[in-house]
Amino acid sequence: MDTNPLMKRVQAAIAPMANTMGYEIVRVILVGAGSGTPTLQIMAEKPDGTMQLEDCSRLSQAVSAILDVEDILADKYYLEVSSPGIDRPLTRLKDFDRYKGFETRVEVSTPIEGQRKFKGMLKGIDGEMILLEDENGKAHTLPFDTVEKAKLLLTDALVEAVTKKSGKKKNNKNAGAGDNDNDDEEFDEDLGDGSPYAVPTPKKKPVYKGGKSKAPKSKDKNKRK
Repeated sequence: MDTNPLMKRVQAAIAPMANTMGYEIVRVILVGAGSGTPTLQIMAEKPDGTMQLEDCSRLSQAVSAILDVEDILADKYYLEVSSPGIDRPLTRLKDFDRYKGFETRVEVSTPIEGQRKFKGMLKGIDGEMILLEDENGKAHTLPFDTVEKAKLLLTDALVEAVTKKSGKKKNNKNAGAGDNDNDDEEFDEDLGDGSPYAVPTPKKKPVYKGGKSKAPKSKDKNKRK
């Protein structure tokens, strides 16, 4: 998965606190680095896979406090804490077992029979191996430690299963904050639409604002130069 040393440091710093609060860190990425003010995106969930607006708010404030103390990110950045979304990234071995029976897309670092990208139905796991059946019915066994990127595909079956579990309607805009790209497009690390909670954080001083919009600079009293 993510081998970025800086993101590993961030996750190592915030994961213990998140766990004590009842949350699990799904993914930590820095979006937009090198082009203006980047966004540190933290995806998290409860053990049962849920993550509500108030959970994102609560975790965001705790994460912000830790990052202020640890001083891992030296430059100005925005902080966004969100749920993984419906078409979520799969970052942990247990994710591939939890979502067996759903379509996914996986990219590995080392070619398997000359192939690095796979798309098909998840069949679960066998030890440290991911079991996947592609669109042609061919079975593949993928070592988890070679997975670079993986995510669920947004299908009717997935939407129905998630909305049935949550009891929400399919058109609920706050259903999640996953990577909303088309099935045939390349993997990306965009923030995605419909983030239930975003916290703009110039430098280390957070200015809280609900939704995915970022605070206008003219109102940012905590901005550091």
